[in-house]
Amino acid sequence: MNATINTLISFFQSGGAFMYPILAVFAVGVAITIERYMHLTVAKGKNRRMIAKLMPLMEKGDMNSAIKIAKGSNATVGKIFMQGMEHFKTARRRDDFEAAMEESIMEAIPRLEKRTHYLAMFANIATLLGLLGTIIGLIKAFTAVAQVDPGLKAEILSTSISVAMNTTAFGLIVAIPLLFCYTVLQTKTTEIIDSLEMTVVKFVNHLSRVKNAGQ
Repeated sequence: MNATINTLISFFQSGGAFMYPILAVFAVGVAITIERYMHLTVAKGKNRRMIAKLMPLMEKGDMNSAIKIAKGSNATVGKIFMQGMEHFKTARRRDDFEAAMEESIMEAIPRLEKRTHYLAMFANIATLLGLLGTIIGLIKAFTAVAQVDPGLKAEILSTSISVAMNTTAFGLIVAIPLLFCYTVLQTKTTEIIDSLEMTVVKFVNHLSRVKNAGQ
């Protein structure tokens, strides 16, 4: 265990100054990933619980109880339902209150996708920083070997190149997990949005039946 830690420390230290900004990018990316994953998980749970409460009441036609529950919730589904109900009584067509609910989804999407796109950007930055560190390291290496004994050039150059490549390796080590996290969060966000759109269809169908029954 200690040998592994020492190897990692040696690898990091030999990479040069560019290892630190890459590490900072990784730290920020991890923080965003944790915050977004928790936010999306909580949002998904709230929406599921709200749907489980509203759908039975709507099937029974108990709209007053459904409105009361939706008003007391900060779940996106509750807000969508209330947006639809505000237009339900005055709407002449199904499309009117359906559009109001779709508008609520459009308002919710930026909150769901917030900061997630930074992960893809950070992955690119980490890769580019790694390449930049390697290039600068190679420039220094070739400059250094120009002034040493010819017999030592090959050894010094190979050592310097090996050290310079550490930044590229570290950049890729950071970029790959960040891209994976980006994909996971994007997939989770898409699932939530698809669920909201399906819920709108169910709400609209129930409300249309209620409206038709009242006419």
